[in-house]
Amino acid sequence: MSFENPSREQIGDILASAGNIAVVGLSDKTDRTSYMVAGAMQSRGYRIIPVNPLVDGEILGEKCYHTLAEIPEPVDIVNVFRRSEYCAKVAQEAAEIGARVLWLQQGIISKEAAEIAAEHGMTAIMDRCIKVEEAITMHGRNRT
Repeated sequence: MSFENPSREQIGDILASAGNIAVVGLSDKTDRTSYMVAGAMQSRGYRIIPVNPLVDGEILGEKCYHTLAEIPEPVDIVNVFRRSEYCAKVAQEAAEIGARVLWLQQGIISKEAAEIAAEHGMTAIMDRCIKVEEAITMHGRNRT
């Protein structure tokens, strides 16, 4: 079975109902794409939870966790800024914390991660930028 991303309408629904977004691989360097995308999502009212094992302290004013399992609150979307070969492990960790959505950023594709997500009832989105999709799908919509 070939993978297919949810429709734009479904992606809009996911984003409209999103609470916490854990960003795996979020850099503390302001010139990195992950930092810019997460910052833009934060400025649009989303709660960003940084996940980076190399960072102690905060990123974008939020406590940074070393793993998804350390996050002490529910996570709706796990947004991934890691190379494809690391995504299956992230998908497994996302399943273990009960995330609803596994979102691999633009340029990241992992069939194995998508299969793990499907096995655990998560929606998988691959090779899409969450910031771009938010701008397209949420234009004129309110978050719930």
